[in-house]
Amino acid sequence: MSDVDSSLDAGAQAPAFEQEVDASGLTCPLPILRAKKALAQMESGQVVRVITTDRNAIRDFQAFARQTGNTLVAQQEAEGRCVHFLRRR
Repeated sequence: MSDVDSSLDAGAQAPAFEQEVDASGLTCPLPILRAKKALAQMESGQVVRVITTDRNAIRDFQAFARQTGNTLVAQQEAEGRCVHFLRRR
C-alpha cells in the first residue's frame, strides 16, 4: 500500500486543500517545520498544500508523513518546484 499518489503529472487535477504554505527557497528542515506548524492549526481530515523548491523535499515529505501518521495525498513536480498535499490525521 502506497502512502502517496506520485503518479500525478502537471496536467492532473490537484486535490482540494484548506491551507497553503509557500516554502519556496527554503531548505530542509524549514519546509517540514512550516508544514508541521500549519497542520497543528488544522482539523483532522483537512489538507495543506506545501510548495517547495528544495530537491530533497519529495523524500523529506514522504518520511514526514510516515513518521507523523499524516497522509501524503499527492506530490506534483513541475518547473523546478514540487507541491505536496498533506491530510491531517
